[in-house]
Amino acid sequence: MPKKLLFIINVDWFFLSHRLPIALKAINLGYEVHIATGITKHLTQMQSYGLHVHPLSLHRSDTNLISSIKLILEIFHIYKNIRPDIVHLVTIKPVIIGGIAARIARIPSVVSAISGLGFVFTDSSLRARLIRVIANQIYPLALGHPNLRVVVQNPHNLAIIQKIAKISTKSFKLIPGSGVSLQEFHVQPEPIGIPLVLMASRMLISKGVREFVEAAHHLQSEGVKARFVLVGDTDPANPASLSKQQLETWHKQSVIEWWGHCTNMPSIIAQAHLVVLPSYGEGLPKVLIEAAACGRPVVTTDIPGCRDAIESQVTGLLVPPKNATSLAAAIKTLLLNPELRTSMGAAGRKRAEAIFSIEQIVSDHLDIYNELSQNVASNRLPNQEEKAGYSHGKNQGLDL
Repeated sequence: MPKKLLFIINVDWFFLSHRLPIALKAINLGYEVHIATGITKHLTQMQSYGLHVHPLSLHRSDTNLISSIKLILEIFHIYKNIRPDIVHLVTIKPVIIGGIAARIARIPSVVSAISGLGFVFTDSSLRARLIRVIANQIYPLALGHPNLRVVVQNPHNLAIIQKIAKISTKSFKLIPGSGVSLQEFHVQPEPIGIPLVLMASRMLISKGVREFVEAAHHLQSEGVKARFVLVGDTDPANPASLSKQQLETWHKQSVIEWWGHCTNMPSIIAQAHLVVLPSYGEGLPKVLIEAAACGRPVVTTDIPGCRDAIESQVTGLLVPPKNATSLAAAIKTLLLNPELRTSMGAAGRKRAEAIFSIEQIVSDHLDIYNELSQNVASNRLPNQEEKAGYSHGKNQGLDL
């Protein structure tokens, strides 16, 4: 019988953009791969890859306790129907709710991927602070499985999650991002003409969109010739999302160009002279890895995740978060120095080849699956001594 691998992730488009290569490799290796996720418009596409898709009533912005209990029960029933050998939980809500349900359902092996800590750990609002208090109590329960690997993308997030969940560093695996296809994202010469400064992300305040627009306005007022382009859509389910009306207003005022959602990122990055991401908090931003692979220099914030994606002064420039003045100065430095852009772009490509190839990222995940499966087969659970209440046997779990 083939091993069954189940991904649980908040929304279908994020799975396709960040985890699909892992699923396809698992299928090629003989796994039966399932995905439970919130469906937008990608059901048919996911099924076309040979994935068994289970629509999930998961709403990222819903923090209602009753909804969370219903979601736990829904995931529990999916576990019982599929009986997966390995569950791979991706993003915060699936990690917490799916992790608790995995213990109840006695799932043999769990991978919890925490790509970023989300607005709960980066926002200072009362709502975020209240949810943070609750999260601090729930994480130890959600990450308490005896045969577990927690995948994080930067050392800072590892330290925070370890402190909150109170688990050994042996339970963690540091994997730098989601990887990039070095064949698809390749170096092309800079286009001729007015330089283009690209910011590609969801249109969230927390991504630094306002600072990007302010920096663009500042440089335009100085007479700097450049096009400032925003690529990406709004995210109404996220409380930090900007409105389409605001983005369209900036576009009409010619402060920036808003291209909206674009799928052909290699072509988009090839049109740019540099890539900017002034984010407030990240795991390890995919767009910065893609920019490096395409030989484009980067300006980003000196925060965990963003600074891990570049080598400061070698592949890009770091600026303080929430500081449009510093952002404008760094962008101007690269706009006025094409030789520096070229040297940083070449160094970025070498870094991408050494660290961020999709083949290596996929291999690291399959190694985790194999390790967890071997633990079950040999009845050797590495966290057993740290967790009470578990019984020995091939199908480990916790009755709550």
